[in-house]
Amino acid sequence: KLLVDQLIDAVPQIRSVAKVSAEQLFQVSSPDITVENWLTLAKRINQLLARDDVQGVVVTHGTDTMEETAYFLDLVVKSSKPVVLVGSMRGSKSLGADGPANLLNAVIVASSADAKAKGVLVTLNDRILAARDVTKTNTFTLDTFASPDFGSLGYIQAGRARFYREPVRKHTISTEFDVATLSSLPKVSIVYSFVGVEPPSLTDTVNAKVKGVVYAGTGNGSVPKAMQPAALGLVKAGIPFVRAARVNGGIVERNGEHNDDQMGFVTADSLNPQKARILLMLALTKTTDAQVIQRMFETY
Repeated sequence: KLLVDQLIDAVPQIRSVAKVSAEQLFQVSSPDITVENWLTLAKRINQLLARDDVQGVVVTHGTDTMEETAYFLDLVVKSSKPVVLVGSMRGSKSLGADGPANLLNAVIVASSADAKAKGVLVTLNDRILAARDVTKTNTFTLDTFASPDFGSLGYIQAGRARFYREPVRKHTISTEFDVATLSSLPKVSIVYSFVGVEPPSLTDTVNAKVKGVVYAGTGNGSVPKAMQPAALGLVKAGIPFVRAARVNGGIVERNGEHNDDQMGFVTADSLNPQKARILLMLALTKTTDAQVIQRMFETY
């Protein structure tokens, strides 16, 4: 609800860390972020990071969809310079508001030489988290952002970014995705599984003209027998079908729960459904071949 200049002015300590300039690309609540917003943001970040006088970029963002924006940027930013997303869990007028400290920490991380070449980062609650792994785990607590399987990359402590591990999956300058000429992305839907889920939840996606489907399956990304003909129908129609899991952690085993090679399914590895959707959208700008898309899920 506050303009970015107001956020910076509220934290004068930032000026002692870095020379900061602000841009207001758009001002929307994070549930209202669009793919078009993502493309605008990514293109502008790439322009800024190409400049010699820019050391890093901080993006202020609502927390509801922060993990999605972060992972999208992780796949399309074309620089090894730091990009840090930051938000707050308490409003600016709340007792113990966390926004000012989080913003200061984000600037500390973005100006740190140690943050280079680690992909896009998220920082809240003194933690530094990798865009690929981070997720919001609680609706209201200050420690909501975490990487349940893989942990933090590091911490901000005593005004310094301290790193203890690095991401190993390819990101930023090492990806094959480029948004420079894109004005839109292929439409991908997420279908959520539950007891009694019925085929129309999949078959209706064809009428919605989607180009790919991520299935948030139970357990190990399971697809019930009643849903399998519809899933196979999508594959036959040339619509990639990705098995992800509604479980908040773990790896969807390829050829484990189902014979994915035979059925033509793609498995999401350890990506949650919302991040699997992002990778599938970008993959579809390159190919519809399930084997090639599977390679992408095992790379990024």
